[in-house]
Amino acid sequence: MEYRGAMQRRATVLPLFANKGTSYWVKGTLQVRVMTYTDIVASPHGAQLTNMLFMDRGSSVMEFFPKGWLELAGIGQYAHRWMADQSVKTHAGAWWDTIGDECPDPKDNLQCFLFHKDGKVGHNATFFAEWARKVLHQMRISKLEQTSKDFLDEPRLNSNPCMC
Repeated sequence: MEYRGAMQRRATVLPLFANKGTSYWVKGTLQVRVMTYTDIVASPHGAQLTNMLFMDRGSSVMEFFPKGWLELAGIGQYAHRWMADQSVKTHAGAWWDTIGDECPDPKDNLQCFLFHKDGKVGHNATFFAEWARKVLHQMRISKLEQTSKDFLDEPRLNSNPCMC
């Protein structure tokens, strides 16, 4: 997906997921197709996360926030968590960056919010790797459970269930 400055260091984040599957950075209508086949999306907070609506039920969302959002964004920072809940997705947590430039005028909340809004999202490779491992493990378990359920629910040829 295309990000306006929020995830400037994608080269540092992509390797964390590189050996776990395919990562896509796309824009336009191709996003719908990609999201349809996506089990886990890791993304900075932003409008691009509304595309989670095209993901299957049970898919997971990992969300990143720039410095300042925890203190200044209010309830808006929970919009994608609520969307995930309503569309039967798993919001697998959020990362609120604590490192970054300081707001030039800390007494003006609106100016600070706008200052941090398009800020870069830093990373902690150890934390991200463990977080990704947990989310991938949970997705694997979920897929295996669904496969087992589908197999058990599938009608069998030459089966003769007793109708007594």
